[in-house]
Amino acid sequence: MSFRQDSTLHATWSRCGCQPEVPVTGARKSVKIFGCVEVYSARFMYHRSTVFNAVTYIGFLERIARRYFPQPVIYIQDNASYHKHRDVWDWFRGNRSWWHVHNLPPYSPEFNAAEPLWKHTRKMGTHNRYFEVIDELIEAVTSVFCSMQRNPEQIRGYLLPFS
Repeated sequence: MSFRQDSTLHATWSRCGCQPEVPVTGARKSVKIFGCVEVYSARFMYHRSTVFNAVTYIGFLERIARRYFPQPVIYIQDNASYHKHRDVWDWFRGNRSWWHVHNLPPYSPEFNAAEPLWKHTRKMGTHNRYFEVIDELIEAVTSVFCSMQRNPEQIRGYLLPFS
């Protein structure tokens, strides 16, 4: 998921006649996050990267592997272009004795258990907020992620349709 530094406006409450204003930077910078969620325990794992590609994705998979090996993993991923890269599939083949990967159908975010968590992060951390510098955005996103990791019950309801 990419979180942009630009302000994202979303429905909010305000006093009649006092419309809230959120400044914008015009910056086109973003924070790129790899993330996954363990559906039954609501354990959320993430990793910030500078770019989305096969090399950085394999690095993320390695982090997950260190956490779960040798327990069997059933891993469901969407259809991002780097998920289909030959090196990624070589990595999956090399770990197929304990890591089982499945791709979601194309254009089906409603089947992706991580999507509600991205929406939660935008709602709680980025919507209707001004980030003068990219580090403020990183701090806001990281704060929401840390909260989800410390309090998995906070996101458990989002995962009910997937369990």
